[in-house]
Amino acid sequence: MAEPGGPVRDPEAVSRFVEHFAAQLVEAGLPRMPARVFAALLASDTGVLTSAELGEQLKISPAAVSGAVRYLAQQHMVSREREPGSRRERYRVHGDQWYEALTNREAVIRRWEDALREGVTSLGADTPAGRRLAETLAFFEFVEKEVQTMMERWRAYREERFGRG
Repeated sequence: MAEPGGPVRDPEAVSRFVEHFAAQLVEAGLPRMPARVFAALLASDTGVLTSAELGEQLKISPAAVSGAVRYLAQQHMVSREREPGSRRERYRVHGDQWYEALTNREAVIRRWEDALREGVTSLGADTPAGRRLAETLAFFEFVEKEVQTMMERWRAYREERFGRG
């Protein structure tokens, strides 16, 4: 499974990695087809594959690729782009996909925090349910601050280790 201009690889070894990593992503809650597509893109030297290439590599239909890419794009894990001079789309995984996915999760957490604040007010802070919601809110506020701090440390570490910010 050699990519144009890339090293020759054992297609069986690549397939084993893609399926094994995809299985780990499924265990973590990602749907199966998006997990397989993401793993295939991640294993690509260029980080870019077309629908046809993904379908061929994973032995899945164009509709399965389309659904998986739609899900991954909504999660900010991949982006769509046009091939230069073509109407065909290709899909790209970025080096900062984990940051993008976490950033997207932070927006979701902020919406949960807003809903929880409203719940504490509605239920009463002194009721058992209100206290439970307040504790849940405190947890998400804590997580949000920790993720921001962790991402700052990650950017510094990445710059030091890989020379890019």
